[in-house]
Amino acid sequence: MVNLRNNPRCVALLGATMLASMPVVAHAAAGDAVSHTHVKKHKVAARKAAAPAAAAAAGAAVGAGTMASPIAATHATRAAYVSPSAAFESVPAREERVTVTGSALSSSNNTSANPVQIITAKQINQTGATTLSDFFARMPSIGGTGSNNAETNGTGGAACTDIRNLGSNRVLVLIDGKRTTLNGQSNCVDLNAIPVQQIASVEILKDGGSELYGADAVSGVINIKMRHDLSDGNITVRGGITGRGDNQTGMISGYKGWNFDHGKGNLTLFGSYMTQGGVLQRDRSWANPVQLSNATSGPQTFGSSYSNYTHVTNAAGTINSSVSPDGKTVAPWGSNARYPYNQHQSLLNQLQDSNLSGDFHYQFNEHVNLYSNVMYSHRTSSTYMAAEPFDGSVQPSTMPSILTVPANYPGNPFGQDVDITKRLTEFGDRRDENATDTVTSKVGFNGTITHGWDYDVSYTYGSSMATDHLQGVGSYPRLLNAYGLQQVNPSSATSALVYNPSVCPASGCSSPFAMLSPQNAAYANATTNTHSQYQLRDWNLRIHNNHVATMPWKNGGNLGIAMGMEHRGEQLTNTPDPLISSGQSLTNTVLPTSGGFNVTEGYLEGQATLLRDAFLAKDLTIDAQGRASGYNTFGTAKNWKASIDWAPVRDIRFRGTIGTSYRQPSVYELYGGQSISYNLANDPCDMTQVGTYGAAAGTVAATCAKQGINTKTFQQSGTGQVPTLGGGNTHLAPEIGRTYTFGTVITPHWIPNLSISGEFWHYSVNHTIGALPTQYILNNCYNGSSPGLCSQINRLANGQINTVTANDQNTGAMHTSGVDFDFDYRLRVSRLDLLTVSNNFQYLLNYSQQLVPGGAFSNYTGALLYQGGPNNANASYGMPKVRDYTTLGWTHGAFSVSYMLQFIGGMHWNDSTEYLDSASNGRIKTPMMIQQDLTMNYRWKKWNFEGGINNITNKNPPFVLSGVDNSAGATYGSFYQGRYFFLQAGLNF
Repeated sequence: MVNLRNNPRCVALLGATMLASMPVVAHAAAGDAVSHTHVKKHKVAARKAAAPAAAAAAGAAVGAGTMASPIAATHATRAAYVSPSAAFESVPAREERVTVTGSALSSSNNTSANPVQIITAKQINQTGATTLSDFFARMPSIGGTGSNNAETNGTGGAACTDIRNLGSNRVLVLIDGKRTTLNGQSNCVDLNAIPVQQIASVEILKDGGSELYGADAVSGVINIKMRHDLSDGNITVRGGITGRGDNQTGMISGYKGWNFDHGKGNLTLFGSYMTQGGVLQRDRSWANPVQLSNATSGPQTFGSSYSNYTHVTNAAGTINSSVSPDGKTVAPWGSNARYPYNQHQSLLNQLQDSNLSGDFHYQFNEHVNLYSNVMYSHRTSSTYMAAEPFDGSVQPSTMPSILTVPANYPGNPFGQDVDITKRLTEFGDRRDENATDTVTSKVGFNGTITHGWDYDVSYTYGSSMATDHLQGVGSYPRLLNAYGLQQVNPSSATSALVYNPSVCPASGCSSPFAMLSPQNAAYANATTNTHSQYQLRDWNLRIHNNHVATMPWKNGGNLGIAMGMEHRGEQLTNTPDPLISSGQSLTNTVLPTSGGFNVTEGYLEGQATLLRDAFLAKDLTIDAQGRASGYNTFGTAKNWKASIDWAPVRDIRFRGTIGTSYRQPSVYELYGGQSISYNLANDPCDMTQVGTYGAAAGTVAATCAKQGINTKTFQQSGTGQVPTLGGGNTHLAPEIGRTYTFGTVITPHWIPNLSISGEFWHYSVNHTIGALPTQYILNNCYNGSSPGLCSQINRLANGQINTVTANDQNTGAMHTSGVDFDFDYRLRVSRLDLLTVSNNFQYLLNYSQQLVPGGAFSNYTGALLYQGGPNNANASYGMPKVRDYTTLGWTHGAFSVSYMLQFIGGMHWNDSTEYLDSASNGRIKTPMMIQQDLTMNYRWKKWNFEGGINNITNKNPPFVLSGVDNSAGATYGSFYQGRYFFLQAGLNF
């Protein structure tokens, strides 16, 4: 163990104010973060003195910033403000200034008016998280409207994040303070492609940042700081497995850094490989069988009506039969014919991620420092889904929307025209494999201009290329040929079908009432490949001076100014497989997307310390930021932000911010081709659903009857999913928002190393861009609230929903507010023993959303949107009133142990229109959930050993009527794998 307080070289390097908040830092711990910023040093002499000390402090948790001081400490604190300890105020040292996300200016003592949560590499690694997404699931401020590894259908293996449940399209993810490459298919920064072992720290700005970072920073900014400028080496190996023997994970990472030319230059290379085995749904009892109904009495519905038994109906509604897979036995359709699709799909994605990065910098002098960085990731994912269901085509395909077998078809046992749906199990289970290559390269210069003015100019190029390989999707034309059926009018989806054996393949015709022959199954099956590419080009110039002038009055402080310009261009193309884009596959139809935009922006920030060391003004600082943006698509936009930071005495600090945001529509939102997705929703006309509408049940039944549907006998096809037609809209207007926060930070000098902070936050976003939830459209059409929405629902002749149209539009507005409470304390109880406690608490006061311009607001506070919601139509997610994450730690010499607890409050189910009531529904609430984890660490010479158990009590996720897996992976995904064990070993050299 190395006590940095007694190390004069480290005192000179880190500064007394930082050391006061880091009592002990272990030497060269594999789980700790190491990072030296590659920006210029304030003095060349200071850099030369610091270089050898950097190796001695290789285990310190420090973060890299693009315009920061030489080393920025990022220790385990939740607040952006860190108080110096009274015991070390007299230690002489050069003042350290660090840049924290939310300001382009660096500040002493890490003070900031912005609510910034700082997470260290050690905090991430001690959880055993395989990906950054797995770790973020614990954070109360991270919502469920993105995607994670427990969402296996349609995500392509990408993990997107959000802040405060405002959507992944409203959060900006940076790497080392600058933009990085998005995943072209998911239109987000893929957290699964960022190697956990290379992360030095993460800063989460939780009050918006559009005025400083750009339009998409509506809800905030997540700045991932990577490790740079290393002069040592490390190899770390990790392995893990669940208590059920699956989801085997493995990781090996290593780095080596070299200083040269007396420390003026550095080259660091980093590489890692990670694999995660995944979990199949059939291996978790809580996920089987999948419940589809929620009635107060009577039998519940399980399994899909898309079955290997052929489901036969007719237009008159007099036939509702099943035909056995061999095509010989006809029986009334019943629950015994429903298909257990849960036995054939994944619960957690399989992942593999390979990463390589190189980091180089060379300081010619204090005016010119060259830096460059290249990061490459090859991420693959694989997920299983049940065999392809078949129910005809959907728009815009011209293939038959209903497969009607004519009465004269040979072997038709019904003697009349009948409609069939089935699951083509002869194709085998579907497998979706996604391969994504992402590269981000950055080169720049920084240094001192003159008289305290510093600059940073850089160019970033990013490219993401993805291929989605989907097996077992089938070809509709070939399936018709295999059945010997032919459209009378090939250009019409409503065309009649006639029997024509001449179109059958050489192996002969197969009966549509039975399974395909092996030869015809191979003939009609198909594999598709969809390609996407995203490109980023970003020119960036930043100039700042922390001390332009001193306020011309007694006890006046510094005036700092920062300014900059940015020119950015983004292009995206998504090219579906021709079979998919033509509507001739049996899977979702997707049309091509191509487009882009460019923007030129300028920002200005001024920060003035009005008073310091005065009566009732230990520190009084104001900050103002403004940004003007010129888009080639929308013209000019302006954003601003103002903040105040006031410490009347050394022990307490008050802070507040107010700012605006402006978000231009993304390429997908503007130019996205129309596509079909199967969103979570129930047909109101289904016999099991009408009664759940309570007082509106009569209106629902009457509206269904007008469309010729008998709600006493009608059953929805599928598994609680409705085909939804969506796409971009070139007429979208930008979103406009406002955010404000105010709070306090308490750091009593009589209790060293204690920090308590509280923050109130509020977001308001107008002209929100999104699609109406499918269930919202259905409910408001059939209960009479919005009859105009009925025009967006298209039904087939047999009554089944063909499509619900939900294109992107400016829907309305959203408001959300809440309170954060953070607590950090470190207590030295003996020379070898250190106790730590850290708590991050969030209480949601309000979350309301207006889904139709001028309409009423829906209150989602404490709601679990079990049918998907406005910000994620494809997954169930929740807005619990209470979330909390606590860490307790004990260090005894070289040994340490950490206990972590995650708390998610109970929620009331909401179908995006209203809360469920107990009179009409069976289950209506989800209980509070607690997950407990334990990690132990031991350091021996150059080795570091770590092991842990996640979900100690093997807690299962709560039941949610999702129609997918009996829970909500977006909110409860960390419970999906069950109890999990991991071991890690690292060697420093």
